[in-house]
Amino acid sequence: MSTEVQIHERLPLTQAIPLGLQHVFAMFGATVLVPFLTGLSPSVALLSSGIGTIIFLLLTKSRVPAYLGSSFAYIAALTTFVQTNNNHSGAMGGVLAVGVVYIILYLLMAVFGTNWIHKIVPPIVAGPVVAIIGLSLTPVAISMASGNWPIAAFTLAVAALLSVYAKGFLKIIPILIAIIAGYIVATVMGIVDLKAFYASFDQLFVFPVVLGSGFQLPSLDKVAILVMAPLALVTIIEDLGHMIVLGNITHSDPIKNPGFHRVLLGNGLATAVASFLGGPPVTTYGENIGVLAVTKVYSTFNIWVAAILAIIFSMINPLQAAIMSIPTAVMGGVTILLFGMIGTTGLRTLIEAKVDFSDTKNLIIASVIFALGIGLPEHGVAWATIVGITLNLVLKGQPEPVNNLSVGKQNNNK
Repeated sequence: MSTEVQIHERLPLTQAIPLGLQHVFAMFGATVLVPFLTGLSPSVALLSSGIGTIIFLLLTKSRVPAYLGSSFAYIAALTTFVQTNNNHSGAMGGVLAVGVVYIILYLLMAVFGTNWIHKIVPPIVAGPVVAIIGLSLTPVAISMASGNWPIAAFTLAVAALLSVYAKGFLKIIPILIAIIAGYIVATVMGIVDLKAFYASFDQLFVFPVVLGSGFQLPSLDKVAILVMAPLALVTIIEDLGHMIVLGNITHSDPIKNPGFHRVLLGNGLATAVASFLGGPPVTTYGENIGVLAVTKVYSTFNIWVAAILAIIFSMINPLQAAIMSIPTAVMGGVTILLFGMIGTTGLRTLIEAKVDFSDTKNLIIASVIFALGIGLPEHGVAWATIVGITLNLVLKGQPEPVNNLSVGKQNNNK
């Protein structure tokens, strides 16, 4: 097996299934956390993520190895309309509006192109933005790990050691093995609660979307639309950051091929479909990008497998319960590695582009992006990206150093 598995390569199912399962484990906790917090159905959210990812892969021609999970940007709005106002259909109307915003921007980019994106997001902006995408997520990983640091440290150590020293197939599934190893140790220590797992056998199968059982089609609630639609601009900017990360990790350029407009269309249609299923808006996931960075397996076929597995899991109670029983400390251990890898990818971008930090302009742009991206509690990555792009367009860099020899020659020629 080569050091890296490229986007177009397809591994046999005996390897693709464990790799897909690794992606499922990476996204599962965050994807089902959103519905738990907002009052939506976790099974529906899982189903929406699987179907949404398949839609995304189809529309991006299987050239973007990204998994779509529940977006955290809409938690407050969804909670207000679903739990506080008991207006589920209105909330889904807001989710549909989010998808429509994506599709409108897709149409605009399809007309005007996407080449301008690279011009306004050069390495001095892209590098720090990529770094803060990972670094801004690390408090979540630390919070998860702090529940039981010995378990988290053990899980992290297993993932790190396998990533560096394992051979063959074991080297590309370090996250999966680390989670299993951490789970076993946690079970031996008696900190795994299996009550929900045993109870799940009372109802083996569930169908996430049941007409007539609380399910309602989206309604065009003006307030929900006005509240949720503008948030699409935040997640679109974060999507742009994720595409920059993916490009750096996979040695490709998804912004150009298949094009950022296709990314928007895939995400927009996936979110629109989620609204009719009763799920939250979906977005590309940093956790799964981190898996790519650690394993160096970029094949979109594995993402297809993960999406299919997510759909299956959404309908089988014991499988959901088994994954939900994984202690947060175990997931905290692996996410420290996943998010950290994304952060260092941003630093690698700056190094490979040979960004000159003796230039005050570059120093200011990077400093402000890092400060805003890590310091702001709400949508820090989006605001940091906007401000970084603005500073890059407004500020002027240092003039080229004067070559004394050439000046002397000019004087001699006068």
